[in-house]
Amino acid sequence: MSEPQQVTGSANGGLMDRILNKVERVGNKLPDPAMLFASLLIIVWFLSLIFSFFEFTTKIPGTDDAVRVNNLLSGPEFAHFLSNMVTTFTGFAPLGVVLVAMLGVGVAERSGYINTAIKLLLNTTPKMLLTPMLILVAIVSHTAVDAGYVVVIPLGGVIFYAAGRHPLAGIAAAFAGVSGGFSANFVPSAIDPLLMGFTESAAQIIDPELQLNPLNNWAFTSASCLVIVAVGWFLTDKVIEPRLANTRIDGDQDEMPVIEEINSRDRTAFWISTGVMFLGAVLLTLSVIPADSPMRNPQGDIAAFDAPLMQSIVPLIFLFFLIPGVVYGYVAGTFKNSRQVIQAMSKTMEGMAYYIVMAFFCALFIAEFGRSGLGVLLAVEGGNFLQMLALPGPVTLAGIVVLVAFLNIFMGSASAKWALLAPIFVPMLMQIGFSPDLTQAAYRVGDSVSNIITPLLPYFPLVVVYCQRYVKGTGIGTLVSLMLPYSIVFLVIWTAFLIGYWLIGLATGLPLGVQSSYTYPPM
Repeated sequence: MSEPQQVTGSANGGLMDRILNKVERVGNKLPDPAMLFASLLIIVWFLSLIFSFFEFTTKIPGTDDAVRVNNLLSGPEFAHFLSNMVTTFTGFAPLGVVLVAMLGVGVAERSGYINTAIKLLLNTTPKMLLTPMLILVAIVSHTAVDAGYVVVIPLGGVIFYAAGRHPLAGIAAAFAGVSGGFSANFVPSAIDPLLMGFTESAAQIIDPELQLNPLNNWAFTSASCLVIVAVGWFLTDKVIEPRLANTRIDGDQDEMPVIEEINSRDRTAFWISTGVMFLGAVLLTLSVIPADSPMRNPQGDIAAFDAPLMQSIVPLIFLFFLIPGVVYGYVAGTFKNSRQVIQAMSKTMEGMAYYIVMAFFCALFIAEFGRSGLGVLLAVEGGNFLQMLALPGPVTLAGIVVLVAFLNIFMGSASAKWALLAPIFVPMLMQIGFSPDLTQAAYRVGDSVSNIITPLLPYFPLVVVYCQRYVKGTGIGTLVSLMLPYSIVFLVIWTAFLIGYWLIGLATGLPLGVQSSYTYPPM
C-alpha cells in the first residue's frame, strides 16, 4: 500500500494530517466506554460521600424540600445497590427495546432483503438525480444499522464511477448521508427508542412520572432529511467533485469494483417480500380504524401513551423487518430452513454483545447517579445559573449542538455519549423550560455532524480503504479534507434549521414528533 498523500489539491493537507494524528493519539487515550461508565460509577460514589456532609439551601422544583445528596457508600445504600443490581440492569429502559428491534433488522439484513432494496433504488435512479438519491438511500440505510457503511458507501463509488463521475465524490456523498446525516431519517429505527430511553431516564430525575414516546423526534428527523439531501447534493456537485477534477484515478483496473446485476430470483424475492410487508401495513391500518379497536386505549385514542399501538412501536419495527426478511430469504434461497433464520438472529445478537456489556455499567451508573441526588443538585443549580444568564433560547440550543459535536470527535458512540450527557443536559434544561424532546433533538444534530471527520469512528478506516480502490494515495487527511465541508455546513445549516423549526413549532403547533413538546411543562 502506498503512503497516504495529498490528492485533493489542498495546500493544508500536511497540517491537517498532523492535527488528525494528534486527535487520534488523544482519543486513543480515552478509556473504553464500558470502563468509562464503571469509572464514573466509582466517582459518583465518592462524590456522594463528600457532598453528603454539606447542607444545601437549593429547593427541589415544585417542593419546599432542599436538595440533599445521599451517601451511596453508607451501609444501607450500598446494600441496596448490591441487592438491586440485577433488576437495575434488566430494567434498563434502552436494553430491551434495542435488542428486540435488532432481532428483526438482523434477519432482513442477513437475508439480503435490505441490500437488494438499496441496489434496486440506486440502479433505477436517473443520472441527474444520482447524488440526491444516493444521499437519501444512505439516510434510509440507518434503519439497518451498519448496512450503510458496508453497502451504500462502497456502492456510491461504484455507481459514480460507472456514470463517468469521480468515484471519491460518490463515496463522500454516501458517507455524508450515512454518518453525517445519521439523525436524519423518516423511517423509525432502533436508534429512536435507544436515545429516548436515556432521555426518559434522565428526565425522571426531575419528574418521576414523565413518559416519552420513542418517536418523540420523528417529525423533526423526517424534515431533516430534506435539509441533509439538499445541502449534501449542493456540496457534492458544486464543491467536492470540482475539487477532485485533477485527482487521477489510479486504482488497479482488474480489481476495480463493478455493479453486479440483480438476478431474477433476487428481484422476484424482493417484490414478493415487499408485497407481504405492504399487506401487513394495510392490515395494521385497518385494525386501528374501528373506534373499538384493541390497538386504541379505553378512551379510543390511538396516540396516547397507554394505547397498545404506541406501546407496540418497537415490536412493530421488529415485525416489519422480520417478516419480509424471512420471506425474502426463503424465496431467494439465502434461507433454507428455520435454523438459518435463528442463526441470523444469533449473529445479530453477537454483534450486540459489546452493547450489552456497556449497558450493564451504564445502567448502574445512571441508577446510582439518580439515587445520589447529585443529578438533581447539578440540574437545579445549572438551571438557576442559566436562568441568571438569561441567554436567548437559540443560543442555548446552538451551544448544546456545538458542544456535542466537539465531544463526538473523541467519543463516537451515540448511546454512550447520551448516557453520559442526558442526566446533565435534560434535567438542567427542564429547569429553564426546554422539553426533554427538544434537548434530545439538539443532541442528535450535534451527534451527527462531526462523525465524518473523526478517525475515531470505527468505520472511518474502512471508508479510507474504499477510496484507495480508486486513488491509491488516499489517506486519513484526504478523507477528512473531503468531508470537512459537509461537517461544517451541516453544523451551521442543521443547527439553524433546528432553531427555526423550534420557533415555528412554538408559533404554529408544528409537531417535533409523536406526543412530544417544545416546553416543560408542556403547554
